[in-house]
Amino acid sequence: MKAIKIKMKPSCGSSNNLTEIDKIYLEDCQENGYYSKSSIHDFLKNNPNSIQVNIYPYPNLQPMLSQTGEKYVRSEPDYTGRDNLLKLPRE
Repeated sequence: MKAIKIKMKPSCGSSNNLTEIDKIYLEDCQENGYYSKSSIHDFLKNNPNSIQVNIYPYPNLQPMLSQTGEKYVRSEPDYTGRDNLLKLPRE
């Protein structure tokens, strides 16, 4: 599966904070569409390395928990220093 675009929380459209992502659009799955970051987090706990960001080098998404216990996801770190998930197109 591929993450191809993101929706940020209201009033967070230009944020570069991963916890402010609201939904992620997935394709190449049973039903293409937007999924909440918490549902993707739960899916990845049971299916690690099953979703990649659709930007080279196509890093896997990883489930994470914020300091306040909020579920979110990030991409595997790479040489760019910025999470590839935040480089996806935004709606």
